[in-house]
Amino acid sequence: MFLLYDKTSRRTSLRTSAFLIIVIKVLCCQTLTCRPEEYQIDNECCPMCPSGSRVETDCTESSDTSCLPCMSGTYMNKPTGRRECFQCTNCDAGSGLKVKTSCTTTSDTVCEPLEGFFCTDLIKDQCEAAQKHKDCDPGQYIKEKGTSSSDTVCSDCSDGTFSDGTL
Repeated sequence: MFLLYDKTSRRTSLRTSAFLIIVIKVLCCQTLTCRPEEYQIDNECCPMCPSGSRVETDCTESSDTSCLPCMSGTYMNKPTGRRECFQCTNCDAGSGLKVKTSCTTTSDTVCEPLEGFFCTDLIKDQCEAAQKHKDCDPGQYIKEKGTSSSDTVCSDCSDGTFSDGTL
């Protein structure tokens, strides 16, 4: 009799434990799925702020998200739930760069190489670093003039010809 009671008690205990584990998993791991034009804050889906702006205050049950425009020197290129806009890129002349397109509240600055430089680090159509075109040595000529995307190509002069490297 004792063994029968012990087995029944264990089965009941295991069933109760399994049920509690399932309930806990369901309750703790429920995820809120917001639409693509919304962001999640706590247990709420809030409408995103439009490009060119950022969140000032999150939505509540009784109010929408409050947005502020990006300040000068910052931008937001997509709808967002962020509280800060991105800093505009600085085109550093010391790195051989100049502004191609200025930063706006909805797009970052686009940099390009200075005259006489070519881009050495291109990331997503944005020149991150540039280098001065090389000079040809005396006895060489410019086979291909450098562009904003390629360096100068030098070639040796053939017998009976000369160059100071600038032709």
